[in-house]
Amino acid sequence: MSGREAGWSGGDRAMAAGKLMLACVALLWLLEVVDVISGHALDGLGITPRTPSELIDVVPSAFIHFGFAHLAANTVPLLVLGFLAALAGLRRFLLVCALIILVDGVGVWLISPAHTNTAGASGLIFGLFGFLLITGFVERRPLGILAGVLIAAIWGGSILAGLAPTQSGVSWQGHLLGLAAGVAAAFVFRRRPAAPPELIR
Repeated sequence: MSGREAGWSGGDRAMAAGKLMLACVALLWLLEVVDVISGHALDGLGITPRTPSELIDVVPSAFIHFGFAHLAANTVPLLVLGFLAALAGLRRFLLVCALIILVDGVGVWLISPAHTNTAGASGLIFGLFGFLLITGFVERRPLGILAGVLIAAIWGGSILAGLAPTQSGVSWQGHLLGLAAGVAAAFVFRRRPAAPPELIR
């Protein structure tokens, strides 16, 4: 948490997190409108595996969707999970998202089936789920643990279904890599407890 954010109240953090996620989702919808108007010209920003020139699409691919139904399916979980993850600090949230997007995108480029085009925010969603699921345990924070348990109860079934390799047209590789990246982010960006004050006699 930055110095400025450290002085924020719970309400301030919630307001900032809400505004950030609404702006993010609005951007995704705007991009899909542009994609439709342009005859789906943005679909080419998805990741085609093991093509060197496609590495530049690792980041943009997370913001592109193949139709409004695809985007609508990602909107609510992204809003909710993103909001919850951002409550602990915007700077850390952005770093977590950057790590998830990069690891997930590069992983998709490496292991997805040939002649496929992968895009969408679902890898980020699975990553945020993984991050929220275990960050409370990693940091030994009771509220974080409770949040992780509730998130698992609400979203766990959908997450498990998204990892099934039998679904046609669904990148289970991207989902699995995103989940793993989110778990890793919980360790990389964990908040360490403040050192106890020195006792002076």
